[in-house]
Amino acid sequence: MKVKRKTLLIMAAGSGSRYGALKQFDQLGPKNEFLFEFSIYDAIINGFDHIVIITKKDYAHEVEAYLKKRISKEIKIDIIEQEINSLPKEVDQKFKREKPWGTAHAIWVAKEFIDGYFVVINADDYYGKQAFKLASKFISKQQNKNIYALVPYLLKDTLSKHGTVSRGLCKRNENKLEKIIELTEIKENDSVIIDKATNIILKANELVSMNFWICDQSIFNYIEKQFIDFLKDEKNITKGEIYIPFVIQNLIESGKITIELTEVSNFWFGVTYAEDKNFAVQLLKEMTINKDYPTPLWKS
Repeated sequence: MKVKRKTLLIMAAGSGSRYGALKQFDQLGPKNEFLFEFSIYDAIINGFDHIVIITKKDYAHEVEAYLKKRISKEIKIDIIEQEINSLPKEVDQKFKREKPWGTAHAIWVAKEFIDGYFVVINADDYYGKQAFKLASKFISKQQNKNIYALVPYLLKDTLSKHGTVSRGLCKRNENKLEKIIELTEIKENDSVIIDKATNIILKANELVSMNFWICDQSIFNYIEKQFIDFLKDEKNITKGEIYIPFVIQNLIESGKITIELTEVSNFWFGVTYAEDKNFAVQLLKEMTINKDYPTPLWKS
């Protein structure tokens, strides 16, 4: 019987417009490691043995050579290019466009490389060991391919001191996600957290999504169907993006899937703005000093 791997899919194809550089490839670790290398490390120690990275075509070969030089050969590594003209077979038109199609498309392009359940994360976020422990536990016990999961965080733990952030606000019924509301300009001012785009006042302990999704491979067919519909709207062709939270929300509303919320993960940080970099570098240094991570992260 074929043994299914535990797969971590890392989305690393963003342009880093607010950061001012390709933040997923900024060397933040004590030995110049990328931030997503710490997620790979945390995933491996929690039983994951397959790493899939979605990135731009210009960086794919370099990233593959870099990781295969460092990570054990027992870990399967696939580097996939997110190309504009990677489209469903039903779509025979080629589009003139520079911007990637969005996070749902980034996941979809990995469809030929993943079998079974997998975790999806952003390359420019640090999620912590507990998140991968919760994900590994969920995957090990799950038998129903129509049940996915999300590892949530507390809003107060995911803010930036240097500008507004976008977060997916989670509305739940016990441990089930009922709705995810995308808020795009969240900022804390004088101990008040507000979404400036809607003037909604938020509570510090609200649950939010940081794009730590646990999905079955069935998500690929769901994304493809929604992507085909997305491309039928001419307004989407130039700059529109199809995001994974929107796909998930449509699937919840149609009753096709259920999203379980795991326990709240207790530690997150990210690099949305260039000013976030020093904080991230210092935290990674402290965690290394405290022996949370070896240094260098990978054995020669």
